[in-house]
Amino acid sequence: MGFAMRINFVDVICDNSLKNTYVNGEKRGFLFDMRLSNYRGHYLSCIDEFKVTVDGEEIADEKVTFGINNKEFNVNQFSNLISEFWQLIEPAHIMVHKKSGLSAGNHDIKVHLMLRVPYMPLSASAEDSNYMPLDSCGEKVLSIKED
Repeated sequence: MGFAMRINFVDVICDNSLKNTYVNGEKRGFLFDMRLSNYRGHYLSCIDEFKVTVDGEEIADEKVTFGINNKEFNVNQFSNLISEFWQLIEPAHIMVHKKSGLSAGNHDIKVHLMLRVPYMPLSASAEDSNYMPLDSCGEKVLSIKED
């Protein structure tokens, strides 16, 4: 990809959102919230690339759950989610399934999110299906408190 549109309206990763998750009193992972950095929402089917990296470790897709509209999705489902709309002002809840969760302290959270803008074709040709890429990536250090 040679270029991508980037509009910095908000921090992608939401402050104070990092928390461990528990099942029956045991750490089973962690979650954080993120927002689109754009001027409008998008359908999840427009997400072309999505990766989460924590403290330098890229998390496998099958360990990540993406939550919006009171629903949870595996990132491998994005291409089929043509009717799930991510509202601009609503954060998505990103859950990472990791048995030990995260230790107390600071953690570097990085999200690689590339979408296509379906109303901005890059060519006037009907045969060309390339659309303007949108970079909504973000990185932030968040803290998790001792449990």
